[in-house]
Amino acid sequence: MSATVYKNFIGGESIASRAGKTFERRNPADTREVVGVFQESDAEDVDAAVRAAKAAFPAWSGVPAPQRGEILLRAAEIIQSRKDRYSRDLTREMGKPLFEAGGDIVEAIGMAQYAGSEGRRMHGVTTPSELPNKFQMSIRQPIGVVGLITPWNFPMAIAAWKMLPALVCGNTVVIKPGEDAAISTYNLVECLVEAGLPPGVVNIITGHGPGAGQPLVEHPDVPVISFTGSTATGRLVYELAARQLKRVSLELGGKNPLIVMPDADIDLVMQGVVWAAFGTTGQRCTATSRLIVHREVAGPLVARIIARARSLRVGNGLDAETEMGPLVNATQLERVLGYIELGQQEGATLGCGGGRLRDGDLAHGHFMQPTVFTGVRPTMRIAREEIFGPVLSVIEVDSLDEAVAVANDVAYGLSASIYTRDINAAFRAMLGLQSGIVYINAPTIGAEIHLPFGGVKATGNGHREAGPTMLDVFSEWKSVYIDYSGSLQRAQIDNIA
Repeated sequence: MSATVYKNFIGGESIASRAGKTFERRNPADTREVVGVFQESDAEDVDAAVRAAKAAFPAWSGVPAPQRGEILLRAAEIIQSRKDRYSRDLTREMGKPLFEAGGDIVEAIGMAQYAGSEGRRMHGVTTPSELPNKFQMSIRQPIGVVGLITPWNFPMAIAAWKMLPALVCGNTVVIKPGEDAAISTYNLVECLVEAGLPPGVVNIITGHGPGAGQPLVEHPDVPVISFTGSTATGRLVYELAARQLKRVSLELGGKNPLIVMPDADIDLVMQGVVWAAFGTTGQRCTATSRLIVHREVAGPLVARIIARARSLRVGNGLDAETEMGPLVNATQLERVLGYIELGQQEGATLGCGGGRLRDGDLAHGHFMQPTVFTGVRPTMRIAREEIFGPVLSVIEVDSLDEAVAVANDVAYGLSASIYTRDINAAFRAMLGLQSGIVYINAPTIGAEIHLPFGGVKATGNGHREAGPTMLDVFSEWKSVYIDYSGSLQRAQIDNIA
């Protein structure tokens, strides 16, 4: 059976790339299967999508925000009705097990509900004037065409996190999904269209970064760019967009620490570490990649983690018994294996894993063993650089202060965690960790959509996704003053007698 061909979605129509070029996406769990054929878009395709979005903007921005929100709420119901099918699509295109894929879909549903409800809130503020017979308030207004560049690891959730707040604010969208997992974006937009989204309000272009992503970033009619990906690419996006003074939101890398104090519940820690280090095959920006553990409990805790890691069922995510799927592609697999070799060269001890899995059907996919390094020093590259794979580095410390210092001594600051029953230690860590997200007695993954998501330092540029701040990237503040005194009143003049 031939694979489905996905064309660009521009102005409500499916359109092939102008150059006629396409590329295949193969199932990372079984590369014999082509899951889809996509357009290799270029600057001409991007321009067509932007023109469609620009043409749709006046009418869409004029739709009352509650009505825009109602479309999102209807879309949430449609996504829910197709959750099982969309989960299978997601697993086939990027590899994560079905139970995780279902969580990805649920996040999109939640964001549709949350962003849709903002159509009836979208709060501004009113404040008292310093002058009599004068009223003042602030309101939000849409900006225009928003360019979204999304990754492959949460292909529906992150697309929803960006797209739906932009839409409820009244913007139109051009999205370039990650080339390894674009089907989920088509599924999301399919639901929005069925819910009543007008043509041209959302447009999809597929392709690779240099050919499709860069022209979107540089297009003069796209005043807002929201990007999730590597820190190296994020810096390039920021640089290119800055030349035109664009608004840019960056969600980049992480090197997330999980701190364990001697009084922690060791069984609870083990469960949390294994889930956070090896869930999504470690391909999360919030994955726990550093276990910073007090020496008093390091031995028994690490032994339990290694035993559980060895027992994890690795395989095709469509198998209900699979606990960890493949890496997303061959390049990522080789990158992770390269870091494992580097860790051994640096002097770390390979506690378990470290190799590629080739038994039976696994030979047709990008599978590797869950890996734990012990004896890791904070100065090692495996303890400082984002690996984005199922690799955990164990660092032993002698105190809470040392643990926090080690946790902070990296370029990133997305998510951090501490396990302790000592409320004083918990609060000291909560305030001292240089991180946009802090968990107490829970691992570094699991952010919820109704709180801000994002990090500090090289993890981003200060913006936050989700939560009450999610509209800030996609809207302009306007301050409005109404003077009904009937006379000239001069603000910011010394009026005090």
